[in-house]
Amino acid sequence: MSSGAIDIEEFEDADAEDFEERTATERIVLFLDEHDDRAWKAATIADQLGLETDTVSAILSRLKERGLVRHKRPYWAITDDKERLHSAYRQHQQHKRADEQYGAEELAELQTDEMEQVQ
Repeated sequence: MSSGAIDIEEFEDADAEDFEERTATERIVLFLDEHDDRAWKAATIADQLGLETDTVSAILSRLKERGLVRHKRPYWAITDDKERLHSAYRQHQQHKRADEQYGAEELAELQTDEMEQVQ
């Protein structure tokens, strides 16, 4: 997937944070979103992203519970509910910023019942 080079227009249009290292979950969601015209086997996603198949399968199962991917054995696809996907991404970004600002331990102490319900 990563060839060591990108299109110059992609480079020019990107923010610096676009090139930060992404988690396996982020990489899977981005891959499925970029290829939203297809459904994929977990092993194929793993091969494309250089991840372990078991890792991809576990992440896909969690994403399915959150309604972010669709599954018809053995295939997986991104949700067709783009608003849900964008909302989850915004929440993820907010959580990431809070984690960077407060640290994971302190953030856990600040978490309220209301935040639990959203997750």
